[in-house]
Amino acid sequence: MIQASAVNKRFDDLQAVEDLTLHVKKGSIYGLLGSNGAGKTTLLKILAGIYRYDSGEVKIADKPVFETPDTKQHVLFIPDQPHFLHQTSLNDMAGFYKEVYTRWNEKRFQQLTKHFRMNPDKKLTRMSKGMQRQASFILTLSAMPDVLILDEPFDGLDPVVRQQMKNAILQDVADRGLTLIVSSHNLREMEDFCDYVGIMHNGGLLFERDLDELKTDIHKLQIAFKQLPEKDAFLSGLDVLHYEKRGSVLLIIVKGREEEILPYVQSFNPAIFDLLPLTLEEIFIYELGGVGYEIRNLIVE
Repeated sequence: MIQASAVNKRFDDLQAVEDLTLHVKKGSIYGLLGSNGAGKTTLLKILAGIYRYDSGEVKIADKPVFETPDTKQHVLFIPDQPHFLHQTSLNDMAGFYKEVYTRWNEKRFQQLTKHFRMNPDKKLTRMSKGMQRQASFILTLSAMPDVLILDEPFDGLDPVVRQQMKNAILQDVADRGLTLIVSSHNLREMEDFCDYVGIMHNGGLLFERDLDELKTDIHKLQIAFKQLPEKDAFLSGLDVLHYEKRGSVLLIIVKGREEEILPYVQSFNPAIFDLLPLTLEEIFIYELGGVGYEIRNLIVE
């Protein structure tokens, strides 16, 4: 559905996106994760057709998106900071969207406005950030997009509204095959929401994987031995992301299949051996640690 191949984007001396290739399947929810300044927002704006990329190729449903009105009819982007025309109400913006988007669904707009208890005649600039974000969602979902691109979409929403918005989006994913790409620093939320994840760092994509497959391919090992084996010999058969020794217990983060890791570790006759799943946040930390973006202790004087 969304294909980006060898995409580059530079702003003066900043290489914001570098040789990036990405694939998002139709009807999936793709979580775009990354370090601060990794280029996530720039990439989202490229995918939405807001920024022109310097080189490479971006297509949605096999069609270009930048300066292509027919494609943009079906692709909507909600930025981190909601933006509306000056001095407009929700009804005013609905009239604007109705003129721009040919698939505008007035019945859906009225239903969503009523459901979220929005005053459609109140000036949007007088609303809180959370209410403005609700207005953005109402307008966007009423335009019936095929692709929805979200940048920190649930920031400022209370837990009840956040779940209601998720439910509305999930309904469109299930009923209409809506394709969603979302960037957020709330990894716990992404873990419950996404099918696929991609992790960006320094303008590039480290990897993209099915979330369930990713979580079965990276593990936390807690091991204790009566007689500790030689470190290099033991670790040589493991794909290690992180290693530390806590007293007599080894804590090791490894990549690989469980059916391969289990017999290997057991061949060293451990006294205690636990193989534990990782959260998405832990996977994020250890993957970025592998490229030099690790947690460092700060001592101030």
